[in-house]
Amino acid sequence: MSADAGRLPQFVIAGAPKAGTTALHAALATHPGLYLSPVKEPKYYLTDGRPPPRSRQRGPGDAHSAREWVWRREDYLRLFDGAPPGTVRGESTPFYLHDRAAQRRLAADVPGIRVVVVVRDPVDRAWSNWVHLRADGLEPEADFGTAVSREDARVAAGWAPFWHYRGLGRYGEQLRDLYAVLPRSQVLLLRYRQLVDTPRETLDRVSDFLGVEPGVAHTVAPENVKPHVPDTPRYRALARVVRAGAAVGAFAPPQVWRQVSRPLLAALHAGRVPRPPLPVEVRRAVLAPLLPDIALLEELTGESFDDWRRDTGRGDFGSRRS
Repeated sequence: MSADAGRLPQFVIAGAPKAGTTALHAALATHPGLYLSPVKEPKYYLTDGRPPPRSRQRGPGDAHSAREWVWRREDYLRLFDGAPPGTVRGESTPFYLHDRAAQRRLAADVPGIRVVVVVRDPVDRAWSNWVHLRADGLEPEADFGTAVSREDARVAAGWAPFWHYRGLGRYGEQLRDLYAVLPRSQVLLLRYRQLVDTPRETLDRVSDFLGVEPGVAHTVAPENVKPHVPDTPRYRALARVVRAGAAVGAFAPPQVWRQVSRPLLAALHAGRVPRPPLPVEVRRAVLAPLLPDIALLEELTGESFDDWRRDTGRGDFGSRRS
């Protein structure tokens, strides 16, 4: 056991991005028996004790984002110093599920770690992921299907995990590898729709899993809801400024770029419109390579995820937690 065991997290929300993890983090933070790190997504176990190399952060905004990673061990441990005695310490970094090295580091550093995983229809998740990056002015591709088709080339070029539209939704492979380093009894698998449709019961399940009193945590409106912004000349001009600023911001403290970018993002979001439905043919094209992974997820869990195979998805886009 690590000499730092008394300062390390006892649970993590490990994935998946755009599957309600922010809402779950906020809800669990309302429980007096739990202590959530004041920095959400510290990403510590994505690192090996060294800062993420800039040479591998090649997508728009990646290098700037990497400056926010908590990679120094003492800085990470300090995140939990405010935990009252007897509380259960935790943090949320939804990329831990996708990153196999992070899984291994976490299991080795905290053998008894409890891991909460939230999965969402992988096409709906990817669509919400793309909307998020477009709303922030970072995704240069105005067509979702085209952006997904460029994923492999972007991954090969070193773009950060949030650009892995399909890859982040391969939950079967991710869970298979997580179960190889941790007992299944230490992993709680939830569905996004459970957070949306039955939040009280779902929070009670998480509370039971973490060993704290059920019926105490309550839902909180998340802060990372992103609007749909159409591709217009105004949007393209503003987005170019955002991407250029993010590149320069890689050399400044993160809080500086956040402050400077705030009016730019407000201007981008002023052009918001209702999110359009995802065309069936696009959904089918994005889904097809993921079907074997859905089958693997069903084999691992003994549950049916057949609703994810539908042409219409589950309508997750309209939820406040998207």
